[in-house]
Amino acid sequence: MRSYTELFLQHGVALLGPGWVGPWTPESNDEQFEGKFVRRFASEVEVDDVLVLRRGIRTLVAIGVVASNYSFDEAFDDVNGWDLQHTRRVRWSRLPEEHHFSRPVFRRVRFSRVWDQEVIDFALRFVNSPPATWQSTPLPDLPTVEPPLEDVPASLAGLVAQAKDLQPLYWDSIRFGERPTEDEMIVHFVVPLLRNLGWPAEQIAVQWRKMDVVVFNGLPRAAATCRFVVEAKRFGEGIEGARDQARSYVDALGAPRDVIVTDGIRYRMYAQARNFEPLAYANLARLKRPAADLFARMQRP
Repeated sequence: MRSYTELFLQHGVALLGPGWVGPWTPESNDEQFEGKFVRRFASEVEVDDVLVLRRGIRTLVAIGVVASNYSFDEAFDDVNGWDLQHTRRVRWSRLPEEHHFSRPVFRRVRFSRVWDQEVIDFALRFVNSPPATWQSTPLPDLPTVEPPLEDVPASLAGLVAQAKDLQPLYWDSIRFGERPTEDEMIVHFVVPLLRNLGWPAEQIAVQWRKMDVVVFNGLPRAAATCRFVVEAKRFGEGIEGARDQARSYVDALGAPRDVIVTDGIRYRMYAQARNFEPLAYANLARLKRPAADLFARMQRP
């Protein structure tokens, strides 16, 4: 399950994808943007409209007031791998505690108008209740646009080009069909990336002790020689949710090691020494300068 709650609240935004098509214009058609969501977000929402930020189909997390017209912000071209450049500024107020409705009240869609009267009444009561200072506070700063990684390692150039070519095809269910499985992404991307970063075949194990990929500093392949663990997910799934699964493998291994979660295109490393906080990130199809740090950490010494 992907959640952008903290990002929305931190930067005072509401975001929508897909953004790879480019900005929405009145000449755009819905098929370009995988449905009507972007058009409605860009053209039908007005300043001072009330937005609700939900989790699942029963839970309300925050309520906001729209503070800007539609814009297309490249700072959000890679939000944990998702292109969410369609932007509205919003003054959000997090609820004192999440509100759980007794029945499903939200649709499982990216963006839609709320018709449920119980939700409407709750949101309007909140907006009209004191204190209302949050509705006029200055908007928080937007993140800066991260520059692209200009010096792509020569050993990775071919794999990066392959990722850029295949990612849009993977998303096209008409031309491609079902999205590739995690095993397919391991074969086509994860192992080639490790090989190109200097790891020999004998130090890369696939499905070792039920772990997707394990990289070893040397032989014999054992817990003591493990360098890091890679947990792979199906392409297009939220990799961030796989951290705890990867962590459980490390706990069972009995050796404190960093973990990497990936869908073949995106890679996020978590630091065992920092209670598995995010340490480094790279998106092969959209390389930014911080990706160099991940490659350096994954490189064979």
